[in-house]
Amino acid sequence: MRIFNIQNEEEFNHACLDAFKLQIQTVEVYGQFVRSLHKNPDEITHYSEIPFLPISFFKTHPIIEDVAFADVIFSSSGTTGMQTSKHYVQDVRLYEESYLKAFQHFYGLTEELCILALLPSYLEREGSSLIYMVDDLIKKSHHPKSGFFLHNHQDLFAILQELKSQNQKTLLIGVTYALLDFTEQFPIHFPDLMVMETGGMKGKRKEMVREELHETLCKGFGVEKIHSEYGMTELLSQAYSKGDGIFECPSWMKILIRDTNDPLSFLPEGRTGGINVIDLANLHSCSFIATQDLGKTYPDGTFEVLGRFDNSDIRGCNLMVE
Repeated sequence: MRIFNIQNEEEFNHACLDAFKLQIQTVEVYGQFVRSLHKNPDEITHYSEIPFLPISFFKTHPIIEDVAFADVIFSSSGTTGMQTSKHYVQDVRLYEESYLKAFQHFYGLTEELCILALLPSYLEREGSSLIYMVDDLIKKSHHPKSGFFLHNHQDLFAILQELKSQNQKTLLIGVTYALLDFTEQFPIHFPDLMVMETGGMKGKRKEMVREELHETLCKGFGVEKIHSEYGMTELLSQAYSKGDGIFECPSWMKILIRDTNDPLSFLPEGRTGGINVIDLANLHSCSFIATQDLGKTYPDGTFEVLGRFDNSDIRGCNLMVE
C-alpha cells in the first residue's frame, strides 16, 4: 500500500491530508469531532493543522467506517470494572502489513530470528493486539524454539542457554514485570540477546523509572541495552527503541507534542507535553490520536516517553514516570 512507501515529508503530508479528508467523511465520530471545533477542512494544508481525536473516544464509541464490517476487535487491558478501549479494525491486513514492515525495518527478517515471548498478562485475556502481532512474528520466524511462555521460567532459561551456545540471533519480548520476575529467579549472561520490554507493571509490581528498570534488566540478562516497543490498542503501528528509551517511528507514523495547557497547539523539540500520534495505517479508523502519554521529541524525529497524565487510567504502554 502507498502509505508504507513514504519517502519524505512532502509525501507524508500529502498522505495525511488524504487520510483526513477521507476520515471526516467516513468515520462519523471523527467527523462530528472536527465539526465541533469549527475547523474548515478546505483550509487545512499541513498535518499539524489536523485535529487530533482524544484517545478516550475509543472507550465510548466505535471509531470505524462501518462497525458491521470489522475484521477483528482489539481491546485494551484494564483492572476489573475499568472501562477499556476497543479498536474495531476494518481490514486486519493493514495491521499485518504495518507491524511486519516496521519490525523488519528495525530488526531485519523474522526468518533470521528466534522470537521468544514472555507476555503472561496479555496471553491470559482476549483481544490483545500485541499478542496478535507477536504470534504472527513467531510463526514467521520458523525457528523451532520460537514461542510463548507463561510462568514456565525454567523452560525459558534452558532455551536461552541453548540459543546462546548456538550463537542464535534471539529476541525476547516481554511485559516489564514478567522480565523482572524472570531475572530475579534466573539471571543469565547473554550479551547478544535482544530484550524488548513492552512497558507496564500491570499492577504486579511497583512502577520504576526507566533508568532504574533498564539497569536492573541489563544486569539480569547480561546485556548492554534494553529495547522497547511503543504501541497501543488504538493504533495499528509501533515505534521501537533500541536503547535509552529513545523511540523511532516507521515512515508512516509520526509523533507531535501538544501543549498541555492549549491542546490545539504544539510544542517545539525538547519540550515536554502530551503525545499526539499520526498513524496512517489507521486508515479505516482515525489516523490522528491525542494520547494520554507525556513525552518530547528530538530534532532527528525520535521521541521519548516520560510518563502519563495524572488522571489517566493505568495502561500497558511504557508508564514509567521520570
